[in-house]
Amino acid sequence: MLINNNNGMSHANSFFSYRVFEFSGGFCFHGVMRPVLLSAIVQHCDSLLRPETFTDYEGAWNGLQVENSGRVRQIAAAVDGSLATTKLAVAAGADLLLVHHGLFWGTTLPWTGSRRAMLRILLEGDLAVYSSHLPLDAHRRLGNNALLCAALGRHALRPFFLERGRPLGWQINLDMEREALAAKLGKILGRAPVVLPGGPPRCRRVGVVTGGAGSHMRTAAAEGVDTFITGEGPHHTFALAEELGLNVLYGGHYATETFGVKALAAALSRKFQVPWVFLDHPSGL
Repeated sequence: MLINNNNGMSHANSFFSYRVFEFSGGFCFHGVMRPVLLSAIVQHCDSLLRPETFTDYEGAWNGLQVENSGRVRQIAAAVDGSLATTKLAVAAGADLLLVHHGLFWGTTLPWTGSRRAMLRILLEGDLAVYSSHLPLDAHRRLGNNALLCAALGRHALRPFFLERGRPLGWQINLDMEREALAAKLGKILGRAPVVLPGGPPRCRRVGVVTGGAGSHMRTAAAEGVDTFITGEGPHHTFALAEELGLNVLYGGHYATETFGVKALAAALSRKFQVPWVFLDHPSGL
């Protein structure tokens, strides 16, 4: 498995013996860093993201999911918490793994097979895991949705997509042909989006909700956008987009949700002077 950086380069796990870490502005070289208290990082994350103010999906747990012995020298960030990414985090020398999709989505018993293997990796690697799902989607500065809007060149954001009692996404104004928007989105995400051309050929009011919001397309249409950018949705949404008169661009669940964990890791790195690395383990979905 490879650990990739934002610049599209790939390095085998052994490369990290050179102590090269990715920051938002490029690569930085570090010696051994002074450890930071895990509790301080968790407190700062909770203060930034305010997970207690969100009603997330049943079974989701926002916040510290696994603790370590209490010290952090390096942070890893990944979209998904899984057996594979915990292995990558330990191989990269991380003490803390930040994820968007956490380890727990309801009952996770028994801890046998792959779950036992992951537990062993977490304990032997002394790896803490912090997860932020909807709070990291909705954040105005560090969130997946806001950062995708910024990548599209728009910073004037209006709250969008009322779900679970609060807006999770952002609405932006554009004036762009649908094909041109699809091409720009594909360049940002590194993959061509699936386009459901149910709306007007020119996109002007665009709503952005990363991840798997396609199944809630009616919510987007009810808020008056002509174009909806999200990660993925069910097959029947093709016909539904036509019925609603809505353009839909599916950029991929994984690809649209790499922004937040990178931004959170970079912010923690700046504050606590701890290096970080992004673990790219794409699902292809």
